[in-house]
Amino acid sequence: FSERYPQFTEKGAVILGVSKDSVSSHKRFEEKYGLAFTLLADPEREVIEAYDVWKEKKNYGKVSMGVVRTTYLIDEQGIIIKANDKVKAADDPENMLKELV
Repeated sequence: FSERYPQFTEKGAVILGVSKDSVSSHKRFEEKYGLAFTLLADPEREVIEAYDVWKEKKNYGKVSMGVVRTTYLIDEQGIIIKANDKVKAADDPENMLKELV
């Protein structure tokens, strides 16, 4: 999303990322990867659970709870108009750009 950030802003879009990590962890991540958008900390998982992305995950037969990476396209009224819970980091920004009018 950082690489495509100018194209999103040209279309009037605002990009926000949310993760359960701490603010200090986000600062290090933003600096390391040069993020162009805001990354919000949600260690209490209020937003994460409200958007129903805290789910059971399986990895090598082990079951645990975690965040399922999901991208939402939300209109000006706060209505979700597109959701993608099968995010492929390389393709997702381009796919979401195509959805913007």
